[in-house]
Amino acid sequence: MAMDMSFVERNRAALERMRTLAARLNDAEMAHPVGEHWTVGVVFAHIAFWDRRVMYVLDMTERDGKVFIPEIDIFVNDLSLPLWLAIPPREAARIAIEEAERLDQRLSAYSPALLEELYATNPRWVERARHRSEHLDEAEAALRGG
Repeated sequence: MAMDMSFVERNRAALERMRTLAARLNDAEMAHPVGEHWTVGVVFAHIAFWDRRVMYVLDMTERDGKVFIPEIDIFVNDLSLPLWLAIPPREAARIAIEEAERLDQRLSAYSPALLEELYATNPRWVERARHRSEHLDEAEAALRGG
């Protein structure tokens, strides 16, 4: 069965949502808290980091001809937080959007056979909209005071 490529449109929509949110927020809103430790800028830095991780998975999977699973766990978010907070929020948004653009382009042209294997291993490595939208929802809720 051929890979369902509808993820390309969902990823594109999430990327457009990132662009729209980053463009409409002022600097104070970019520094607005999201949860206990994060800010809207950290949301963007986080998305950029994890999109870069998926790009690395794509590179290594393509190189090896089989799914590459990196040894990373959730603790990476906690360890990375001080670095993400040091990034100016608007710069974090720019990096996140650029990484999402690069990754979406790469995913849409990736080897169908390897793409299916990646999806079977972890759908979120292919359908990046899931991860992006989850955090954009949190950021927008925080900005609304929710």
